[in-house]
Amino acid sequence: MFEVSTQAYASKREHYEDLCRQARGLLEGEPDTIANAANFSALVYHSLPDLNWCGFYLYDGTELVVGPFQGKPACIRIALGRGVCGTAAQARETQVVRDVHDFDGHIACDAASQSEIVVPLVRADGRLFGVWDVDSPSVARFDEEDRTGMEALCAVFMENLKG
Repeated sequence: MFEVSTQAYASKREHYEDLCRQARGLLEGEPDTIANAANFSALVYHSLPDLNWCGFYLYDGTELVVGPFQGKPACIRIALGRGVCGTAAQARETQVVRDVHDFDGHIACDAASQSEIVVPLVRADGRLFGVWDVDSPSVARFDEEDRTGMEALCAVFMENLKG
């Protein structure tokens, strides 16, 4: 049985390091991508404070399609270059958005979301797998420490990606 750690941390860096350890243990030996994405989403959602949505948008060769997530129902399809997710996917760069209302073209799937971080997920061969999307009901929830931590978490996920 796997149990999410809920201890107090001295810093965000320490919290993300522990989350990476937990993610490695959770994903190790499981070849099913959807099962891993579902558990990864639950791990992050229940471990980090002040989130209202986190999950995957998977690239189907044409657009991003919602995958496993935690939170309220979400937008189903997002074109590359549209919104924060589509921008991250097209640019292949993490997007940290302090206030979603200041992001030109933001797609409001949940009106409660005020800030967002999206990490592009790129396979070792350069093909786009999708994006990892995390929303918060607080403005300025995400910063450079979150960028570093989320990118490290996503690297753990991608290391375990089969196929």
